[in-house]
Amino acid sequence: MTAGASKPTWQGQRGAPTRLILLRHGQTALSVDRRYSGRGNPDLTELGREQAAATAKRLGTWTIDAVVSSPLARTRSTAQAVAVEHGLPVTLDDEIIETDFGAWEGLTFAEAAERDPQVHREWLGDTAIAPPDGESFDDVEQRVVAARQNIVDAHPGQTVLVVSHVTPIKTLLRDALRVGPELLYHLHLDLASLSIAEYFPDGGSVVRGVNDTAHLR
Repeated sequence: MTAGASKPTWQGQRGAPTRLILLRHGQTALSVDRRYSGRGNPDLTELGREQAAATAKRLGTWTIDAVVSSPLARTRSTAQAVAVEHGLPVTLDDEIIETDFGAWEGLTFAEAAERDPQVHREWLGDTAIAPPDGESFDDVEQRVVAARQNIVDAHPGQTVLVVSHVTPIKTLLRDALRVGPELLYHLHLDLASLSIAEYFPDGGSVVRGVNDTAHLR
């Protein structure tokens, strides 16, 4: 090993990683009824604001170098609560916005299944299928992974809070773990939960935490 070179991690990566703290937004009215909430723009409920405040308190002692958020109101409000604690601006990134659920926006699972039974059934197991007038999970993956690369390139060796939605966060975790699409269908992420992924200069990646809600208890 050359002088000054860092020791490898257990997974073999070298160098200081870019750490992404992945924060799902707080509660909205659509969250309460478990309705598809993609490009619609509800803001946080009172409980959602409390969740954002609790998260900000939890993260107040953490090192955070930058805050990046989806442009929707629910993520911006959640991000701002944490950014204020750190004296940081919030950078908006359209590429980490939630899935476009098209005609299913605002519907419950049962209502969407009744409206488009075959498409809905197939959509639950095929990432290439999109809701009517919406976006497939494959499309989401393409833009989210590109956004992740841009964030990592812009913040080498730093810690970035990424405030987004359930599907983009699952996509980022899937990307870091390098696993198949099954993760999208079987991983649960609570509102205002924290997950952590790290990306190393040599291209390696690890996940250090998933769906941490200790600050909400």
